[in-house]
Amino acid sequence: MIVGQRNRKLPRRRRTTFRNIALITLIPIAGLLVFLGWRWWRSLPVFSGAPVSSPAPVLAKGAPVRTPAPHRETKSASIILIIDDVGFDQQPIDAAMQIDPNLNFSILPNAAHAEEFAQKLNARGFEVLCHLPMEPVDYPRMSPGPNAIMTSMSDAEIARATREAIATIPHARGVNNHMGSRATRDRRVMTTVLAALPKGLYFIDSKTTRGSIAENVAREMKVPTIGRDVFLDDVQEEQAVRHQLRELVAVATERGSAVGIGHLYPVTVKVLKEEIPHLRTRGVRFVRASTAVD
Repeated sequence: MIVGQRNRKLPRRRRTTFRNIALITLIPIAGLLVFLGWRWWRSLPVFSGAPVSSPAPVLAKGAPVRTPAPHRETKSASIILIIDDVGFDQQPIDAAMQIDPNLNFSILPNAAHAEEFAQKLNARGFEVLCHLPMEPVDYPRMSPGPNAIMTSMSDAEIARATREAIATIPHARGVNNHMGSRATRDRRVMTTVLAALPKGLYFIDSKTTRGSIAENVAREMKVPTIGRDVFLDDVQEEQAVRHQLRELVAVATERGSAVGIGHLYPVTVKVLKEEIPHLRTRGVRFVRASTAVD
């Protein structure tokens, strides 16, 4: 042993202070907080791989839990949706009226129930058009029906047939062409048809041919007008109709508005009844044709 160490004083043990007691007391509390924090962190969507942008909705007690389909918000998209060829037996008109209050129905003046359906639709608050039959390119193989506007008619005959067709459809706010791939390319015919429209009626170019000049002539004559963008149901299959509806929404989203034309086919009515409520939640607006023409 080294001399001198014997006389060295050992350090005194410090008395336990209030700080030591407080620290000892806080240890289990801190441990509990760490445990709870870890549990909370484990539940975060980032950790679990769930999307962080869509928190789960609060459901009423007993309500079924549904996983919402992801979708994009649609900016300022308005759609003018016209249902053509209305007025025949066995058409699901009652089901179609449940789709949206701003649907537009275009009635053929030579259809068996033309006046009846026009009255019924108007009574339910729907906008009604006259679906004016006009000569197609492949006439007579494809016939627009009786009392159609033909390129072989004189101006007086065209004007008279136009006025008589419109008079057949009570409450008509406008006109769009049924067939007409030949007639809508003829400036004389279209000028005469548009001049015969009663004051205040609009004309919608169904654009059954790329060569149609109907919309351009209407603008020249200061007749309120607009042209069709998408046909929904040239192919009467559910997948095809859904695809065309998406195309219509895409055009409306890009341009602000778009015109779609469909028919009272059961598959078209089914798809529209299923899809339109979802489109409305995305901000898509369905509007009356009379508010969209210019």
